[in-house]
Amino acid sequence: MTHLSQQLKTKHLVLAVTAALSLPVQADQQQTAEHIVVHSDFRGSAIEQLPGSISVIDAMQLEDEGANHFEDVLNSIANLNWAGGTSRPRYFQIRGVGEQAEYQGAPNSSVGFIVDDIDLSGLGMTASMFDVEQVEVLRGPQGTKYGANALAGLIYIKTKDPTDVAEHGMKLSVGDDDLREFAGYSSGAINDSGSLQYRVAVQQQQQNGYRDNKYLGKDDTNERDELTARAKFRWLTNENTTIDLTVLRADFDNGYDAWTLDNNGFDTLSDKPGEDSQTTNAASLKMTFRHATSFDVTSITSYADSDHRHAYDGDWANPDYWASKECAIYDDAWNVVDSEPCIYDYWWDKKGNRETWTQEVRLSSTEQGRIFNDSSHWLVGMYAMNLDESNDLTVDQAYNGYGAWRELFDSEYEATNLALFGQLDSELSDGYSLSVGARIEYRDADYSDSAGEDFDPSETMWGGHIALHKAFNAEHQGYLKAARGYKAGGFNMALPDDLAEEKEFDKETLYNYEIGLKSLLLNNALISNVAVFYMDRQDQQVEGSRQEVGSGDFWLFTTNATSSTSYGLEWDLNWQATDELIVYGSLGLLDAEYDDYEYQADEDETIDLSGRDLAHAPSTTYSLGATYLLPQGWFINANANGKGEFYYSDSHNSKSDDYILFNARAGYETEHWSVAIWGRNLTDEEYGVRGFYFGNEPDQDWAAKQYIRYGDPRQIGLTLTVDLD
Repeated sequence: MTHLSQQLKTKHLVLAVTAALSLPVQADQQQTAEHIVVHSDFRGSAIEQLPGSISVIDAMQLEDEGANHFEDVLNSIANLNWAGGTSRPRYFQIRGVGEQAEYQGAPNSSVGFIVDDIDLSGLGMTASMFDVEQVEVLRGPQGTKYGANALAGLIYIKTKDPTDVAEHGMKLSVGDDDLREFAGYSSGAINDSGSLQYRVAVQQQQQNGYRDNKYLGKDDTNERDELTARAKFRWLTNENTTIDLTVLRADFDNGYDAWTLDNNGFDTLSDKPGEDSQTTNAASLKMTFRHATSFDVTSITSYADSDHRHAYDGDWANPDYWASKECAIYDDAWNVVDSEPCIYDYWWDKKGNRETWTQEVRLSSTEQGRIFNDSSHWLVGMYAMNLDESNDLTVDQAYNGYGAWRELFDSEYEATNLALFGQLDSELSDGYSLSVGARIEYRDADYSDSAGEDFDPSETMWGGHIALHKAFNAEHQGYLKAARGYKAGGFNMALPDDLAEEKEFDKETLYNYEIGLKSLLLNNALISNVAVFYMDRQDQQVEGSRQEVGSGDFWLFTTNATSSTSYGLEWDLNWQATDELIVYGSLGLLDAEYDDYEYQADEDETIDLSGRDLAHAPSTTYSLGATYLLPQGWFINANANGKGEFYYSDSHNSKSDDYILFNARAGYETEHWSVAIWGRNLTDEEYGVRGFYFGNEPDQDWAAKQYIRYGDPRQIGLTLTVDLD
């Protein structure tokens, strides 16, 4: 879509939002391109009608900023952060809630990640932005809609649907670090009547990965080699039935060589570079039927099969480097008795396969099916999920005085979730409406491994919400909302005997209280959505760690803190300043602290984290962007995003620095093609995205220090786009 058509779309959008603010959304309202529709909602409602803090990044912003991957846009979303211990973002935090890593094989996500109704929670690295309609981020617990996998919120990616008219296009990009990208799409009707439609999109991107391995003399040990292919089919069987089929193939074969001993983030010394790869074959089938005139039946079936591997050189160097250092030799009482050239080698390699089946069936009322004197819409449904994951872990180690040895660790994990849910949306008098929803979920898990561990927990959890919505006038709508979210308990594997008490951890509960105002200002030119929230987390699950005195043996595990409280603000705005200028931005403020929490670092040290900020919970996140269109076909987009400092972990006080990133894209376009030059991180800011604090240097007697993984440096590129219809 060219900027000329986008500009027209924006004008239509403002008119549509005005109408949405003025009138109730009808349950059977047909979705059109002019409405900001939240697809992750049960009914596909307009964003202005939903009581909750929701950010939507549409196709226009994705194109204006030249986004290729979700990593390119996530910093534009208020109070969203990520832990950069993988080649692409995979572990997310919303309002400071979410995992930072997963080193064993029992997935238990706090932030849901769904692409076209396919559940990829914890596997979100295959998140291409090519041919995407919009990205939705729902903040706060989604206890009614999504249950245990959405304690903190949900990220939902909606790709573009098939069309009844022919559309074809392609994109070519080149850039720094040997970037090469090819992408193309095709859409249209398969039969003459247009009742059977298709859309196919393919993107292949390769890049060297910004790291130079000085020991091996290579510049591609951290490379990205990413393929995404998607086919969508829509069958309009009759006026009452629609069937949508999505088939996805993602093959991300990325290197992983990102850590250094001296925190020089872009010159590595490893002799065995790692790998961070994922191959996913997935599909979803959505069928919607209208039963008579009173209710609709929606069935959503999804399946995903993912092979994933995460491997790294854990000593972050090579035999020659370590042989140039002197290491202490200890007796049985840990007294230093001698020294000799260091021998240190560590290789960590986890290969896994995850299969996920989901089935949801829901019944929702139409206009004619309202109850309570036609005042209330109703919805009931059931959900089932089966997740099966197997993992093979290999660890090779060698130390002075210990020789070399290999540890093999295999595990099998299966979890089945069954849920019932319902929601009632009632129109009251004087512009008020009330939404009440609840979900009860049963989870049964079974785990076993080659070390003899065997767990089979089961539990019943519940969540829900109650929200009061008020339409003050055509310009302002407000809401009050209380929600309860939950996350299942779990267990830690392969821990030593002195950590036996950490084998299992309890489920977590989160209560969220929120007030929001959604407005049209400046003669309907400025859309503003602001929310203020307070969260109470009980039996909070946190990441703990322990290192054995005098060695490099290091364990990460999940444990329960007592509780924590958080409060803050989110604000999104979009301003059509003139016919040629669009300005948009976001602001997130967050204060997330432990209440009372003491952490046992080792046998002799207890760390009191009471009152400390949670990990990966920056106090500020912000973004500001603008697109300017010239009548002659020239355009320019400039945007900036940043965040305040944050703690890297729950188990130490290592912190990031605050930072701001500047990006730009400028070019020329006609009705059918465009060319643009673009740049990301234009000031070449060095910013941390993941940090550890532990001992990894035997020549320093394993003394703990901070190690940082940095985000991508400056990149400049050129993109040619062709669109035909």
